[in-house]
Amino acid sequence: MKEQTHRDPKIVAAAERQMRTWAQAQELQARSPGAQVSRKLGGTIAPFITISREAGTSGCEIARLVGAQLGWEVLDKNLLDRMAERFHVPRSMLESVDETESNWMHDVLGSWMDRRIVPHEKYISYLSRIVLAAARRSSCVFVGRGARFLLPPEKGLAVRLIAPKKYRIEQIMKCQGLTAVEARRWMEATDHGRHEFVRRFFHHDISDPHSYDLVINTQRFGVQGSVDQIVAAARRQGVG
Repeated sequence: MKEQTHRDPKIVAAAERQMRTWAQAQELQARSPGAQVSRKLGGTIAPFITISREAGTSGCEIARLVGAQLGWEVLDKNLLDRMAERFHVPRSMLESVDETESNWMHDVLGSWMDRRIVPHEKYISYLSRIVLAAARRSSCVFVGRGARFLLPPEKGLAVRLIAPKKYRIEQIMKCQGLTAVEARRWMEATDHGRHEFVRRFFHHDISDPHSYDLVINTQRFGVQGSVDQIVAAARRQGVG
């Protein structure tokens, strides 16, 4: 089967076309990062908070509580629901590329063999449009997905949640019912996927503290203490 695939000129030609499209999309992203696009729309963006998080730092819970305290919408996994509805694609296909490392075989050959598959560059296009539309409509708390680099920094508060590995593994074990070994694997894979996703498409190091206004150790401050710090910082900056 592999030999037939390599020799079939139609398959080879189709793969080459997809590869050229993929390469062009990567070049375009390098020239026009999301932050540059968003700056052109800066005057229309409402105040916002972005929360970047290491796996196991209770990012979703903290974001939900921050949103409740400020009366703002929280956009996390529900961004995928909006993308699926707006662009008429299966949510499961968005899930497979959500905050993951770019994969040439998936993006080029996969999308040619199955039209339902969403390549990473198309996912980024969908994501950018949904995030910008939400930020123009009202104030929001965005969780992950490079939103920090899609929106104009002067309009919002960028937060990074961190914690020691041991603490994060314990939290993952508790929340997901995993063993210590499984939790460590999940944590490392999730952190790696998020790191590579931001590096590839936004040209930033997700762990660089200089990319954020506020970095919080959730082991030290806990969930509610982290929420209080974020809300206080937002209000001091005139965001919240």
